[in-house]
Amino acid sequence: MRTVAVTRELTAAIGNCELTFLDRSAIDFALAQQQHQDYQSALSSLGCEVVVVPAPPGLADSVFIEDTALVLDDIAVMLRPGVMSRQPEVAGVAEVLQQYKPLKTIEPPGTIDGGDLLRVGNTIFAGLSTRSNQSGIQQLSDIVSDFGMTVETVETTKCLHLKSAVSEVAPDTLLINTDWISSSAFKDFELIPIDKEETHAANALRIGKNLIYPSSFPRTMDALVKRGIDVVPVDLTELQKAEGAVTCCSLIFPES
Repeated sequence: MRTVAVTRELTAAIGNCELTFLDRSAIDFALAQQQHQDYQSALSSLGCEVVVVPAPPGLADSVFIEDTALVLDDIAVMLRPGVMSRQPEVAGVAEVLQQYKPLKTIEPPGTIDGGDLLRVGNTIFAGLSTRSNQSGIQQLSDIVSDFGMTVETVETTKCLHLKSAVSEVAPDTLLINTDWISSSAFKDFELIPIDKEETHAANALRIGKNLIYPSSFPRTMDALVKRGIDVVPVDLTELQKAEGAVTCCSLIFPES
């Protein structure tokens, strides 16, 4: 069974991206493009079939494709991003995902960003954040309950998305920034704390036994390696200026 990694083109409009917790700083577009290409190469090196979705020039945040959909074993849920400027991103992604899965949709007034959704087994932890509201989370819960999955809400107020603060790095093992998120919802897991000097280090992309991880957080990366985790480092420093991270830039799923 092949693993599909759906990514999206980077547009020059990224300099106008939405920002919530970071101050705006200049993004080197050429360097950002190269880093994104290297990220796609890392996906390919781990056996993923990379599918690239075109992006209209004006969609500044469209490279962060994770926020448009949640792809599960049996369905893909088309989400409704919490910032209005990002909602037009969904249609183009739906056109591609419908080739792989039946689609379900989050409807108004619900909003939910994929960055707020952490799936571990049959549980989806959903961040109640500035981008994802209770209506969106409840709609998601209603949808996935038909497929044997449950949703647990986690209050997320100190960072952009839930997965800015916690992500899966190995079976039953999570990387977490406890300054940004309470560990109480994750008491059944082994927790690896980020290095306190690397505030944004809790986002990692697990693909099988491997972990795509930002090279800009060497202390936390070293702790992961010492745990026996196979880390594939990538440089995404330019996309990090747009509040991006390694999970944001792809939708990963096995082709059924």
